[in-house]
Amino acid sequence: MAITFTFDPVVDPALRDGIAELWTDVSNAGGAVGFVPPVTVDDIRPELVKHLVAMAEGRHRLLVGRDGGGRVVACAVLAFNTHRLQTHWVWAYTVMVSPELQGRGVGRALMDALAEAARSLDGIEAIRLGCRGGLGLEHFYASCGYKEVGRVPDAIRVAPGDDRDDITMLLPLH
Repeated sequence: MAITFTFDPVVDPALRDGIAELWTDVSNAGGAVGFVPPVTVDDIRPELVKHLVAMAEGRHRLLVGRDGGGRVVACAVLAFNTHRLQTHWVWAYTVMVSPELQGRGVGRALMDALAEAARSLDGIEAIRLGCRGGLGLEHFYASCGYKEVGRVPDAIRVAPGDDRDDITMLLPLH
């Protein structure tokens, strides 16, 4: 399946709703994107609005992947650092691929497109991201060139008695 990636797409109601639906689907499939299932679009919307506001203010940049029918099937957010000593790297947040497409190379294509997008930004030398332990995500990101640079044991509480490591990964862009 061919996916077309767009960096800094025009945000209109269709894109906003497509991201909210993707985020809901990924969350309900057990994806580590800030929620624990079950969730609805109404649960997701306030977090999406925070990203959209940050985009409007120039603090976040959006990468979206669409299938041949124009449906949002992948996305990720790059967030700039505001601390003057950390402006040479960006955070990757809310990295998502439609559950029906996982295991088909779309995640790797998303991460490649995200690295290209970051390389297009003046002065950006690396991407950092955090991922939830217990799902093997760190192995996927490592296969995309990221290195584990930090781990806080049991920092993420998914449910009572289910704590996961918070893992920080880094991709140098040079």
